[in-house]
Amino acid sequence: MKKRRKKKLSNSMTSEMRITECRHVISTVVLLVVFMSPLVKLSPSPSLPQGINLPYMTSNVREVSGKSFHYIIVGGGTAGCSLAATLSEKFSVLVVERGGSPYGNHLVEDKKYYGFPLILTDEFASVAQSFISKDGVNNYRGRVLGGSSAINGGFYSRASKDFVRKVGWDEGLVEEAYEWVESKIVFRPDQLTNWQSVVKLGLLEAGIKPYNGFSFEHTEGTKIGGSVFDNHGKRHTSADLLAAGNQEKITILLNATVNNIIFHKNGLNESRVGGIRFIKSNGSARKTYKAYINKPKNSNSWGEVILSAGSLGSPQILLLSGIGPYEHLNKFNIPVVVDSEGVGQGMQDNPCISLRVDIKQQLSPDPPQVVGIADDFKFIVQALILPIGLNATIMPIVAKTAFPAARGKLELNSTDPRQNPSVEFNYLENKRDLEECVKMAQLVGKVASSEAVASFAGGEPESSFISASEDELKKFCKKNVRTFYHYHGGCAVGSVVDKDYKVYGVKGLRVIDASTLLESPGTNPMATLLMLGRYQGVKMLRES
Repeated sequence: MKKRRKKKLSNSMTSEMRITECRHVISTVVLLVVFMSPLVKLSPSPSLPQGINLPYMTSNVREVSGKSFHYIIVGGGTAGCSLAATLSEKFSVLVVERGGSPYGNHLVEDKKYYGFPLILTDEFASVAQSFISKDGVNNYRGRVLGGSSAINGGFYSRASKDFVRKVGWDEGLVEEAYEWVESKIVFRPDQLTNWQSVVKLGLLEAGIKPYNGFSFEHTEGTKIGGSVFDNHGKRHTSADLLAAGNQEKITILLNATVNNIIFHKNGLNESRVGGIRFIKSNGSARKTYKAYINKPKNSNSWGEVILSAGSLGSPQILLLSGIGPYEHLNKFNIPVVVDSEGVGQGMQDNPCISLRVDIKQQLSPDPPQVVGIADDFKFIVQALILPIGLNATIMPIVAKTAFPAARGKLELNSTDPRQNPSVEFNYLENKRDLEECVKMAQLVGKVASSEAVASFAGGEPESSFISASEDELKKFCKKNVRTFYHYHGGCAVGSVVDKDYKVYGVKGLRVIDASTLLESPGTNPMATLLMLGRYQGVKMLRES
C-alpha cells in the first residue's frame, strides 16, 4: 500500500500544491478566445445575446411613460418576480427591470453555458454586471429579468427553521410560499454528475456527516439540494413565476433603469410616493420618463412603489431619491426627503475561500448539486466546474463562513443609476472572522485531500494544505478571500424598513429583497428570496 506524500507548504502556498487557490482574474488571451467563440456569437456591445420578449413585456419606454399602476416594482429579480406574480392576482403591476428578457438567451437558459455570463460582461447590456468592492474583490449583479437566479449556480435550499423564527415570519405562510415556488421552478436532480458524486464522498470523508440524501431543508451534514436547472439542462429563473400571475394585470418594462422616486406632500405634510422616474439602460442620453401609482380619492387605497433591486440597487435608489444619511446626500446635491442613517449601512458578504483541484482533463461546466453544512452550521462547502474560456474550465472546491461579524457600507459613486455604487464589505477585518476562515480552510483542505477527490483527479491525496500552520493559513485567507456572491444588507429591517418592509419616514414605499437581511439564509439565499416575494405578496393581498 502506498504511503501518502507529504510536502512542506511553501510561503506562497502555491508552488508545491496540486490544489491551488482558484482565481477569477482571467487573462486577456482567454477573454479573446471567449469573445471569438462561435458558441456565443458575440458582437460589440450593446449586442450581447438578448432574450425574447413575451406579450406582457416591452422595451419601449413610451408604452409605459405617463401611465399609472397600483404597484410599481423596481427590479424584476429573484424576489421581485414572485412578488409581482402574487400581487397581480388582484392589482395592476408594473415591473421595471434594467436588463432584458432571459427567454431564448442560451447564456441564461442552457446549463452547458453555466458560468459564461460571469466572464462575458460589458457596461450596459450583459446579463451580469461586474463590480469590484473597495476591498478589491471581484463580484457580480444580475442584470436581466430573473436577476441573480438567471446567472447563479441554481442551487436551491431553504433557510433554517431557526432563521425563520428569528426574523419573525409566519412559519405556516413561509412553508406555503416555499411550496408555491418549488411546485413551479425547482427540480430534484435525477442523478449526480461524476464530479458531484466525488464531492459528496469527499465531504463525508472529511467528516461532514450525516449523509441526509436529497432535502430542501437546512440540516447539518452532507446533502443533495434542489436546483432551478431541470433534468434536461434548462434553467428556470424567477421570471418563470410571472406565468403564475394574472398576465393581463402585469406589465414588464425591460431595459429601463429607475433614476429615483417621485414624492409628494400630503395634507399632513408627510412625504408620500407618487411614482418613479426612469431612463433607458443602454447608455444613451439620460432623457427621463415617469410612471405613476394609482391615486384614488380614498387615500387609504393609494398604490405603492416597492424596491426589489437587490442589495446594491435598492439602497442606491433610496439614496438617489433623497432617503439616506444627510451629509452623504449633500455631497451629491440630492434634496433630503428623509435623513436615514441606516441606508447603505450593515453591508455584509460571506468570506469565501476556494481551492482548485488540478486535473488534466477538461470537463464541462457543472453547477453545484451537493453541499456540506458543517461545524454547527458555520461553514458551507460546495464544488463546481467553471469555465474560464471556450475550452478551459477549473474545478474549485469553495466554502463560506455563514455568520461573519464584519460589516461594511454602501455609498454613491455618482448620480447615474446605471453606474455601480461604492461598496465595502471589510472581509476578515474582524479577528473572529479570520479565525473562522482558518478553520474553514482546514476543512476545505480535508475535502480536497480526500481519497475520493485524489482518485478522481488522477493522483495521490495531498496533505500539505491541512498541515499548514495557523499563521500560514491566516496569510492564505487574507490573500485569497473572495465572494460567495451572497452579499446582503443596506436596507435592514428595524433600521430602514419596519416589520412590514415599509420604509420609515415616507408613505407608500417598501423594500423587499436581500438588502433587508442581516444574514444570508440557508446554504444559498435564492430559495428564501424567491419565497420572500411570494410571502410578502400574500400578506399584502390579505391586508388589502
